[in-house]
Amino acid sequence: MAELVKDKESGVAAAGGGKMDIEHSRTFLEARSEEELLSGIKKEVEARRLPPNVAAGMEEFYRNCKNAVFQSGDPAAAETVLSNMAVALDLMLLDVEDPFVFQPYHKALREPFDYYMFGQNYIRPLIDFRNSYVGNLSLFYEIEEKLKQGHNVVLFSNHQTEADPAVIALLLEKTNPHIAENLIYVAGDRVITDPLCKPFSMGRNLICVYSKKHMYDVPELADMKRKANIRSLKEMALLLRTGSKLVWIAPSGGRDRPDPVTGEWNPAPFDSSSVDNMRRLIESSGAPGHIYPLALLCYDIMPPPSKVEKEIGERRIISFHGAGLSVAPEVAANCEKSEEVKDVYTQALYKSVTEQYNVLKSAIHGKQGLEASTAGIALSQPWN
Repeated sequence: MAELVKDKESGVAAAGGGKMDIEHSRTFLEARSEEELLSGIKKEVEARRLPPNVAAGMEEFYRNCKNAVFQSGDPAAAETVLSNMAVALDLMLLDVEDPFVFQPYHKALREPFDYYMFGQNYIRPLIDFRNSYVGNLSLFYEIEEKLKQGHNVVLFSNHQTEADPAVIALLLEKTNPHIAENLIYVAGDRVITDPLCKPFSMGRNLICVYSKKHMYDVPELADMKRKANIRSLKEMALLLRTGSKLVWIAPSGGRDRPDPVTGEWNPAPFDSSSVDNMRRLIESSGAPGHIYPLALLCYDIMPPPSKVEKEIGERRIISFHGAGLSVAPEVAANCEKSEEVKDVYTQALYKSVTEQYNVLKSAIHGKQGLEASTAGIALSQPWN
């Protein structure tokens, strides 16, 4: 992270909308203690460079991150928190001063400041790798081979936290770095508008869309959102025509939520129209295409609010916990186009994701570890 701080100091202007870095406050980069970081937040509010609501979110973010990293028992926890949060708070302030605008297709910013590595280094100490697992690692190698051959691959997945992209990349960075760094995420507008989340999003490849769940939050903006989604679909189509693209999409339209009665977490149901739209884009791309069901379990690390919220600026609860990722064999689409066939295909994908999720849950929450593997889902810890 020390190297990233140096990159941050030299590349701050390019990260935002283009202001000279002489205008950007160095309060957080120069902080050498927790007290200096927290007093720096108050200083920026007093200087009217930070809105009070954003400042409150930043302070809560710091305290929650600190508690989570200290849960790991790492003797270097204090240094890790200070280093990571100094850069994170600086990037958040920079975006308030000079807001970054995401295009329909956003390519990860890797220089002069490497936002991808910033996100990796921030989320890494929140994952308990001793209690984390990857399912069917051989299929990730299979996916890489298809990408090398010019094929497109789409991963239909459940969605649990804002940290999902970093969790996926961290679980695969040692064995499948090409997937980790080149995966394109279909992302909702909230992760590209919330100033506390934007710096993490800037380090990922994104197709930016408005979720159906938030389409009518502000009724007069619904038409604008639909038009923006059409532009994003066109960008997706252009990308797929070039081949060798790997796309992650959550056809539920948002993050999983706990059952209000039992408190149990399960993948949210998939929307068949979202699945079918993606399937048609793949088929019309001109390049061979493949669809794989992917399961992700990581809600403990940064759970979403228990209910869908309209307002931007949710609370970030953070914990140190194990995480799981699994992929199942390709599910070929039926050439028939009836609504019934679309629903059956969507349910087949969802069933596979749920089965994988339950295996990961047994391994992590059920403490079964590698013994939770089944005939169709082989768990491993490739970082060991």
